[in-house]
Amino acid sequence: MSAEKHVVVVGAGIVGLCAADALLSRGFRVTVLERDDVTGDGCSYGNGGIIVPSHFVPLAAPGMVQLGMRMLLNRQSPFGIESLTDLGTLGWLAAFARAATKSHVERCAPLLRDLNLGSRDEYERLIGELGIAVGYERRGLLMLSRTQRAHDAEASLAEEANRLGLKASLLTRDDLAKLEPDLSMDVAGAVHFEDDAHLTPSALMGALRARVVGRGAEVCDGVPVGGFRIRQGSIEAVVVPNGEIVADEFVLAAGAWSGELSRSLRLRMPMIAGKGYGLTVASPPQRPRIPAILTEARVAVTPMTDGVRFVGTMELGKPVSTPTSPRVEGMRRSISAYYPAYTPEHLDSPVWCGFRPCSPDGLPYIGRTASAANLVVAAGHAMMGMSLGPVTGKLVAEVVAGVAPSHALDLLSPDRFA
Repeated sequence: MSAEKHVVVVGAGIVGLCAADALLSRGFRVTVLERDDVTGDGCSYGNGGIIVPSHFVPLAAPGMVQLGMRMLLNRQSPFGIESLTDLGTLGWLAAFARAATKSHVERCAPLLRDLNLGSRDEYERLIGELGIAVGYERRGLLMLSRTQRAHDAEASLAEEANRLGLKASLLTRDDLAKLEPDLSMDVAGAVHFEDDAHLTPSALMGALRARVVGRGAEVCDGVPVGGFRIRQGSIEAVVVPNGEIVADEFVLAAGAWSGELSRSLRLRMPMIAGKGYGLTVASPPQRPRIPAILTEARVAVTPMTDGVRFVGTMELGKPVSTPTSPRVEGMRRSISAYYPAYTPEHLDSPVWCGFRPCSPDGLPYIGRTASAANLVVAAGHAMMGMSLGPVTGKLVAEVVAGVAPSHALDLLSPDRFA
Protein backbone atom coordinates (compact mmCIF):
# COMPACT_ATOMS: atom_id res chain seq x y z
CA MET A 1 0.00 0.00 0.00
CA SER A 2 1.36 3.38 -0.97
CA ALA A 3 2.55 5.62 1.83
CA GLU A 4 0.94 8.50 -0.08
CA LYS A 5 -2.51 7.34 1.01
CA HIS A 6 -3.32 9.42 4.09
CA VAL A 7 -5.48 8.19 6.99
CA VAL A 8 -6.72 10.45 9.79
CA VAL A 9 -7.49 8.64 13.05
CA VAL A 10 -9.78 10.58 15.39
CA GLY A 11 -8.78 9.63 18.94
CA ALA A 12 -5.45 8.73 20.58
CA GLY A 13 -6.71 6.24 23.15
CA ILE A 14 -5.78 2.57 23.04
CA VAL A 15 -8.04 1.88 20.05
CA GLY A 16 -6.84 4.89 18.07
CA LEU A 17 -3.15 4.19 18.70
CA CYS A 18 -3.52 0.49 17.90
CA ALA A 19 -5.30 1.42 14.67
CA ALA A 20 -2.53 3.88 13.83
CA ASP A 21 0.13 1.25 14.52
CA ALA A 22 -1.58 -1.36 12.35
CA LEU A 23 -2.12 1.17 9.54
CA LEU A 24 1.55 2.14 9.63
CA SER A 25 2.45 -1.54 9.28
CA ARG A 26 0.43 -1.58 6.04
CA GLY A 27 2.24 1.43 4.63
CA PHE A 28 -0.29 4.21 5.19
CA ARG A 29 0.58 7.75 6.20
CA VAL A 30 -1.19 8.41 9.49
CA THR A 31 -2.30 11.47 11.44
CA VAL A 32 -3.87 10.99 14.87
CA LEU A 33 -6.04 13.75 16.36
CA GLU A 34 -6.66 13.83 20.12
CA ARG A 35 -9.18 16.20 21.72
CA ASP A 36 -7.36 16.34 25.09
CA ASP A 37 -4.26 18.47 25.37
CA VAL A 38 -2.88 16.50 28.36
CA THR A 39 -2.18 12.80 27.93
CA GLY A 40 -2.81 10.32 30.70
CA ASP A 41 -6.32 11.30 31.83
CA GLY A 42 -8.52 9.18 29.58
CA CYS A 43 -10.03 5.72 30.00
CA SER A 44 -7.08 4.14 28.22
CA TYR A 45 -4.80 5.24 31.08
CA GLY A 46 -7.00 4.86 34.16
CA ASN A 47 -8.69 1.53 33.46
CA GLY A 48 -8.18 -1.83 35.16
CA GLY A 49 -5.66 -3.07 32.59
CA ILE A 50 -7.19 -6.55 32.26
CA ILE A 51 -7.35 -8.52 29.00
CA VAL A 52 -10.54 -10.52 29.36
CA PRO A 53 -11.37 -13.59 27.26
CA SER A 54 -13.54 -14.39 30.31
CA HIS A 55 -15.88 -11.52 29.37
CA PHE A 56 -17.73 -13.34 26.60
CA VAL A 57 -21.15 -12.26 27.92
CA PRO A 58 -22.09 -8.80 26.57
CA LEU A 59 -23.23 -6.11 28.97
CA ALA A 60 -26.74 -6.46 27.54
CA ALA A 61 -27.70 -9.80 29.08
CA PRO A 62 -30.80 -11.26 30.76
CA GLY A 63 -31.32 -9.97 34.27
CA MET A 64 -29.21 -6.84 33.85
CA VAL A 65 -32.20 -4.48 33.59
CA GLN A 66 -33.71 -5.80 36.83
CA LEU A 67 -30.34 -5.70 38.60
CA GLY A 68 -29.77 -2.11 37.48
CA MET A 69 -33.20 -1.03 38.72
CA ARG A 70 -32.50 -2.47 42.16
CA MET A 71 -29.11 -0.75 42.31
CA LEU A 72 -30.64 2.64 41.45
CA LEU A 73 -32.22 2.72 44.89
CA ASN A 74 -28.80 2.99 46.56
CA ARG A 75 -26.62 6.02 45.75
CA GLN A 76 -23.52 4.06 46.84
CA SER A 77 -24.27 1.08 44.59
CA PRO A 78 -22.05 0.31 41.57
CA PHE A 79 -24.69 1.55 39.08
CA GLY A 80 -26.41 4.86 38.46
CA ILE A 81 -28.07 6.99 35.78
CA GLU A 82 -27.47 10.72 35.69
CA SER A 83 -30.84 11.63 34.17
CA LEU A 84 -34.02 9.66 33.56
CA THR A 85 -35.55 12.61 31.68
CA ASP A 86 -32.90 12.90 28.96
CA LEU A 87 -34.36 11.55 25.69
CA GLY A 88 -31.01 10.20 24.48
CA THR A 89 -30.54 8.25 27.71
CA LEU A 90 -34.08 6.88 27.58
CA GLY A 91 -33.62 5.77 23.97
CA TRP A 92 -30.36 4.03 24.86
CA LEU A 93 -31.99 2.27 27.82
CA ALA A 94 -34.86 1.06 25.63
CA ALA A 95 -32.42 -0.37 23.07
CA PHE A 96 -30.45 -2.01 25.89
CA ALA A 97 -33.59 -3.67 27.25
CA ARG A 98 -34.47 -5.01 23.78
CA ALA A 99 -30.97 -6.47 23.37
CA ALA A 100 -30.74 -8.11 26.80
CA THR A 101 -31.91 -11.56 25.71
CA LYS A 102 -30.56 -15.09 25.93
CA SER A 103 -30.41 -15.39 22.13
CA HIS A 104 -28.33 -12.20 21.94
CA VAL A 105 -25.82 -13.61 24.44
CA GLU A 106 -25.63 -16.90 22.51
CA ARG A 107 -24.90 -15.04 19.26
CA CYS A 108 -22.29 -12.76 20.78
CA ALA A 109 -20.38 -15.06 23.14
CA PRO A 110 -18.22 -16.89 20.54
CA LEU A 111 -17.32 -13.60 18.84
CA LEU A 112 -16.36 -11.84 22.08
CA ARG A 113 -14.31 -14.87 23.10
CA ASP A 114 -12.46 -14.90 19.78
CA LEU A 115 -11.89 -11.14 19.73
CA ASN A 116 -10.43 -11.14 23.24
CA LEU A 117 -8.23 -14.17 22.61
CA GLY A 118 -7.04 -12.66 19.34
CA SER A 119 -6.34 -9.37 21.07
CA ARG A 120 -4.34 -11.11 23.79
CA ASP A 121 -2.20 -12.72 21.09
CA GLU A 122 -1.71 -9.34 19.43
CA TYR A 123 -0.69 -7.87 22.79
CA GLU A 124 1.97 -10.51 23.27
CA ARG A 125 3.36 -9.85 19.81
CA LEU A 126 3.25 -6.07 20.29
CA ILE A 127 4.81 -6.11 23.76
CA GLY A 128 7.60 -8.32 22.47
CA GLU A 129 8.31 -5.79 19.74
CA LEU A 130 8.13 -2.82 22.13
CA GLY A 131 10.92 -4.30 24.22
CA ILE A 132 9.74 -2.29 27.25
CA ALA A 133 8.31 -3.69 30.48
CA VAL A 134 4.63 -2.78 30.73
CA GLY A 135 3.69 -5.08 33.59
CA TYR A 136 2.21 -7.75 31.31
CA GLU A 137 1.47 -11.11 32.93
CA ARG A 138 -0.88 -13.95 32.00
CA ARG A 139 -2.15 -15.14 35.38
CA GLY A 140 -5.87 -15.20 34.73
CA LEU A 141 -8.64 -13.46 36.61
CA LEU A 142 -10.37 -14.30 39.90
CA MET A 143 -14.09 -13.69 40.32
CA LEU A 144 -14.42 -13.27 44.09
CA SER A 145 -17.85 -13.72 45.67
CA ARG A 146 -18.76 -12.93 49.26
CA THR A 147 -22.08 -14.80 49.09
CA GLN A 148 -22.85 -18.35 48.04
CA ARG A 149 -25.55 -17.09 45.70
CA ALA A 150 -23.08 -14.96 43.75
CA HIS A 151 -20.55 -17.79 43.75
CA ASP A 152 -23.14 -20.18 42.30
CA ALA A 153 -23.89 -17.70 39.50
CA GLU A 154 -20.18 -17.46 38.68
CA ALA A 155 -19.95 -21.25 38.74
CA SER A 156 -22.62 -21.39 36.02
CA LEU A 157 -20.62 -18.89 33.99
CA ALA A 158 -17.52 -21.04 34.44
CA GLU A 159 -19.40 -24.02 32.99
CA GLU A 160 -20.33 -21.95 29.94
CA ALA A 161 -16.73 -20.77 29.61
CA ASN A 162 -15.54 -24.36 29.57
CA ARG A 163 -18.10 -25.22 26.89
CA LEU A 164 -16.64 -22.39 24.81
CA GLY A 165 -13.15 -23.84 25.17
CA LEU A 166 -11.94 -21.44 27.84
CA LYS A 167 -10.30 -22.60 31.05
CA ALA A 168 -12.21 -21.85 34.25
CA SER A 169 -12.12 -23.62 37.60
CA LEU A 170 -13.99 -23.32 40.89
CA LEU A 171 -11.95 -22.46 43.98
CA THR A 172 -12.76 -23.01 47.62
CA ARG A 173 -11.43 -20.68 50.28
CA ASP A 174 -8.55 -23.11 50.83
CA ASP A 175 -7.75 -23.21 47.10
CA LEU A 176 -7.78 -19.43 47.05
CA ALA A 177 -5.40 -19.22 50.00
CA LYS A 178 -2.89 -21.34 48.09
CA LEU A 179 -3.10 -19.07 45.03
CA GLU A 180 -2.95 -15.86 47.09
CA PRO A 181 -1.02 -16.80 50.25
CA ASP A 182 -0.18 -13.20 51.14
CA LEU A 183 -3.69 -11.79 50.75
CA SER A 184 -6.45 -11.91 53.38
CA MET A 185 -9.93 -12.22 51.82
CA ASP A 186 -13.42 -12.45 53.27
CA VAL A 187 -15.13 -14.41 50.50
CA ALA A 188 -17.26 -17.54 50.06
CA GLY A 189 -15.27 -18.74 47.07
CA ALA A 190 -13.96 -17.82 43.65
CA VAL A 191 -13.80 -18.78 39.99
CA HIS A 192 -10.42 -18.66 38.28
CA PHE A 193 -10.62 -17.74 34.60
CA GLU A 194 -7.18 -18.83 33.49
CA ASP A 195 -7.02 -17.29 29.99
CA ASP A 196 -7.00 -13.64 31.10
CA ALA A 197 -3.95 -11.40 31.42
CA HIS A 198 -3.14 -7.95 32.77
CA LEU A 199 -0.78 -5.00 32.30
CA THR A 200 -0.15 -1.45 33.48
CA PRO A 201 -2.09 0.85 31.09
CA SER A 202 0.00 4.00 31.53
CA ALA A 203 3.23 2.10 30.77
CA LEU A 204 1.69 0.43 27.72
CA MET A 205 0.17 3.65 26.38
CA GLY A 206 3.41 5.59 26.74
CA ALA A 207 5.39 2.91 24.93
CA LEU A 208 2.77 2.50 22.19
CA ARG A 209 2.51 6.24 21.59
CA ALA A 210 6.30 6.50 21.30
CA ARG A 211 6.32 3.59 18.85
CA VAL A 212 3.64 5.16 16.64
CA VAL A 213 5.43 8.52 16.57
CA GLY A 214 8.76 6.80 15.96
CA ARG A 215 7.30 4.99 12.95
CA GLY A 216 6.29 8.27 11.34
CA ALA A 217 2.76 9.07 12.51
CA GLU A 218 1.84 12.61 13.46
CA VAL A 219 0.01 12.70 16.80
CA CYS A 220 -1.71 16.03 17.50
CA ASP A 221 -2.94 16.73 21.04
CA GLY A 222 -5.52 19.37 21.93
CA VAL A 223 -7.19 19.13 18.51
CA PRO A 224 -10.90 18.38 18.94
CA VAL A 225 -12.76 17.42 15.77
CA GLY A 226 -15.88 19.52 15.30
CA GLY A 227 -17.33 17.61 12.36
CA PHE A 228 -16.73 16.44 8.84
CA ARG A 229 -16.89 17.98 5.38
CA ILE A 230 -18.68 15.52 3.12
CA ARG A 231 -18.97 15.50 -0.65
CA GLN A 232 -20.80 12.90 -2.71
CA GLY A 233 -21.03 10.39 0.11
CA SER A 234 -17.40 10.55 1.21
CA ILE A 235 -15.53 12.59 3.81
CA GLU A 236 -13.12 15.09 2.31
CA ALA A 237 -11.85 16.59 5.55
CA VAL A 238 -12.30 16.80 9.31
CA VAL A 239 -13.10 20.18 10.77
CA VAL A 240 -10.67 21.29 13.50
CA PRO A 241 -10.32 24.61 15.40
CA ASN A 242 -7.80 26.07 12.95
CA GLY A 243 -9.38 24.85 9.73
CA GLU A 244 -9.59 21.44 8.09
CA ILE A 245 -7.43 18.35 7.62
CA VAL A 246 -7.83 16.55 4.30
CA ALA A 247 -7.23 12.80 3.98
CA ASP A 248 -8.16 9.76 1.91
CA GLU A 249 -9.55 7.64 4.73
CA PHE A 250 -10.85 8.39 8.23
CA VAL A 251 -11.11 6.31 11.40
CA LEU A 252 -13.53 7.32 14.16
CA ALA A 253 -12.02 6.09 17.44
CA ALA A 254 -12.99 8.93 19.76
CA GLY A 255 -14.25 6.82 22.65
CA ALA A 256 -17.28 8.23 24.47
CA TRP A 257 -17.33 11.24 22.11
CA SER A 258 -17.77 9.04 19.02
CA GLY A 259 -21.55 9.05 19.29
CA GLU A 260 -21.75 12.84 19.12
CA LEU A 261 -19.41 12.95 16.12
CA SER A 262 -21.37 10.21 14.37
CA ARG A 263 -24.50 12.37 14.50
CA SER A 264 -22.78 14.97 12.35
CA LEU A 265 -22.62 12.23 9.69
CA ARG A 266 -26.31 11.39 10.18
CA LEU A 267 -25.16 7.99 11.43
CA ARG A 268 -27.50 6.47 14.02
CA MET A 269 -24.98 4.88 16.34
CA PRO A 270 -26.35 4.99 19.90
CA MET A 271 -23.66 5.70 22.49
CA ILE A 272 -23.67 6.67 26.14
CA ALA A 273 -20.84 7.37 28.54
CA GLY A 274 -20.49 4.85 31.36
CA LYS A 275 -18.63 6.87 33.95
CA GLY A 276 -16.18 4.90 36.05
CA TYR A 277 -14.01 5.79 39.01
CA GLY A 278 -10.72 4.39 40.15
CA LEU A 279 -7.92 4.76 42.65
CA THR A 280 -4.42 3.33 42.86
CA VAL A 281 -2.89 2.35 46.20
CA ALA A 282 0.82 2.99 45.78
CA SER A 283 1.84 1.25 49.04
CA PRO A 284 -0.69 -1.56 49.51
CA PRO A 285 -0.83 -3.38 52.85
CA GLN A 286 -1.14 -6.64 50.93
CA ARG A 287 -0.54 -7.17 47.23
CA PRO A 288 -2.56 -9.60 45.09
CA ARG A 289 -0.74 -11.75 42.55
CA ILE A 290 -3.77 -12.24 40.31
CA PRO A 291 -6.27 -9.61 39.13
CA ALA A 292 -9.76 -10.00 40.52
CA ILE A 293 -13.29 -8.73 40.19
CA LEU A 294 -15.25 -8.27 43.40
CA THR A 295 -18.41 -9.83 42.02
CA GLU A 296 -21.18 -8.22 44.05
CA ALA A 297 -19.40 -4.84 44.19
CA ARG A 298 -18.48 -4.75 40.47
CA VAL A 299 -14.95 -3.59 41.30
CA ALA A 300 -11.87 -4.66 39.32
CA VAL A 301 -8.60 -5.13 41.23
CA THR A 302 -5.27 -5.22 39.39
CA PRO A 303 -1.67 -5.44 40.59
CA MET A 304 0.31 -2.93 38.54
CA THR A 305 3.87 -1.68 38.41
CA ASP A 306 2.88 1.44 40.36
CA GLY A 307 0.66 -0.18 43.00
CA VAL A 308 -2.72 -1.90 43.18
CA ARG A 309 -5.53 -0.32 41.16
CA PHE A 310 -9.24 -0.51 41.98
CA VAL A 311 -11.75 0.53 39.29
CA GLY A 312 -15.52 0.38 39.43
CA THR A 313 -19.01 1.89 39.10
CA MET A 314 -21.07 2.56 36.00
CA GLU A 315 -22.90 5.90 35.87
CA LEU A 316 -24.71 6.34 32.57
CA GLY A 317 -24.84 9.84 31.15
CA LYS A 318 -22.84 12.35 29.15
CA PRO A 319 -19.02 12.41 29.06
CA VAL A 320 -18.76 15.40 31.40
CA SER A 321 -16.68 15.44 34.58
CA THR A 322 -18.62 15.93 37.79
CA PRO A 323 -17.67 16.07 41.48
CA THR A 324 -16.75 12.76 43.06
CA SER A 325 -19.75 10.46 43.21
CA PRO A 326 -21.02 8.93 46.47
CA ARG A 327 -20.49 5.65 44.64
CA VAL A 328 -16.76 6.06 45.27
CA GLU A 329 -17.40 5.75 49.00
CA GLY A 330 -19.46 2.64 48.30
CA MET A 331 -16.56 1.25 46.28
CA ARG A 332 -14.13 1.90 49.15
CA ARG A 333 -16.43 0.18 51.64
CA SER A 334 -16.72 -2.83 49.35
CA ILE A 335 -12.95 -3.14 48.97
CA SER A 336 -12.51 -3.20 52.74
CA ALA A 337 -15.23 -5.83 53.05
CA TYR A 338 -13.48 -8.19 50.61
CA TYR A 339 -9.94 -7.28 51.71
CA PRO A 340 -9.98 -6.54 55.49
CA ALA A 341 -6.35 -5.40 55.43
CA TYR A 342 -7.35 -2.42 53.25
CA THR A 343 -8.57 0.14 55.78
CA PRO A 344 -10.01 3.56 54.86
CA GLU A 345 -6.55 5.08 55.36
CA HIS A 346 -5.09 2.79 52.69
CA LEU A 347 -7.86 3.74 50.25
CA ASP A 348 -7.54 7.50 50.71
CA SER A 349 -5.88 7.91 47.29
CA PRO A 350 -6.70 10.48 44.59
CA VAL A 351 -9.78 9.45 42.61
CA TRP A 352 -9.65 9.15 38.83
CA CYS A 353 -12.75 9.44 36.63
CA GLY A 354 -13.15 8.25 33.05
CA PHE A 355 -15.87 7.67 30.46
CA ARG A 356 -16.46 4.26 28.91
CA PRO A 357 -18.10 4.40 25.46
CA CYS A 358 -21.11 2.08 25.73
CA SER A 359 -23.30 0.76 22.93
CA PRO A 360 -26.77 -0.48 23.94
CA ASP A 361 -26.16 -4.10 22.90
CA GLY A 362 -22.77 -4.45 24.60
CA LEU A 363 -20.81 -4.88 21.35
CA PRO A 364 -18.34 -2.41 19.86
CA TYR A 365 -18.92 -0.68 16.54
CA ILE A 366 -16.22 -1.79 14.08
CA GLY A 367 -16.29 -1.45 10.29
CA ARG A 368 -17.44 0.75 7.45
CA THR A 369 -20.73 2.59 7.36
CA ALA A 370 -23.12 3.57 4.61
CA SER A 371 -23.01 7.14 5.97
CA ALA A 372 -19.56 7.80 4.48
CA ALA A 373 -17.73 5.51 2.06
CA ASN A 374 -14.24 6.26 3.39
CA LEU A 375 -14.98 6.09 7.14
CA VAL A 376 -14.17 3.17 9.43
CA VAL A 377 -15.69 3.24 12.92
CA ALA A 378 -13.87 1.74 15.91
CA ALA A 379 -15.76 2.72 19.06
CA GLY A 380 -18.21 1.58 21.73
CA HIS A 381 -15.98 -0.94 23.51
CA ALA A 382 -17.37 -0.09 26.98
CA MET A 383 -15.26 -1.85 29.63
CA MET A 384 -13.29 -3.85 27.04
CA GLY A 385 -11.45 -1.01 25.31
CA MET A 386 -8.05 -1.92 26.71
CA SER A 387 -8.71 -5.62 26.18
CA LEU A 388 -9.84 -5.28 22.56
CA GLY A 389 -7.56 -2.43 21.45
CA PRO A 390 -4.98 -4.44 19.45
CA VAL A 391 -7.47 -6.68 17.64
CA THR A 392 -9.62 -3.64 16.81
CA GLY A 393 -6.59 -1.86 15.38
CA LYS A 394 -5.80 -4.92 13.27
CA LEU A 395 -9.38 -5.06 11.96
CA VAL A 396 -9.38 -1.34 11.14
CA ALA A 397 -6.20 -1.68 9.09
CA GLU A 398 -7.59 -4.70 7.25
CA VAL A 399 -10.79 -2.86 6.36
CA VAL A 400 -8.94 0.27 5.20
CA ALA A 401 -6.56 -1.87 3.12
CA GLY A 402 -9.48 -3.70 1.54
CA VAL A 403 -8.47 -7.18 2.69
CA ALA A 404 -10.74 -9.75 4.31
CA PRO A 405 -11.05 -9.02 8.05
CA SER A 406 -9.60 -11.64 10.39
CA HIS A 407 -12.91 -11.74 12.35
CA ALA A 408 -16.46 -11.48 11.03
CA LEU A 409 -17.81 -7.96 11.43
CA ASP A 410 -21.52 -8.51 10.82
CA LEU A 411 -22.54 -8.24 14.48
CA LEU A 412 -20.28 -5.19 14.93
CA SER A 413 -21.63 -3.08 12.06
CA PRO A 414 -21.88 0.65 12.86
CA ASP A 415 -25.12 0.63 10.87
CA ARG A 416 -26.88 -2.04 12.95
CA PHE A 417 -29.18 0.52 14.63
CA ALA A 418 -29.85 2.49 11.44
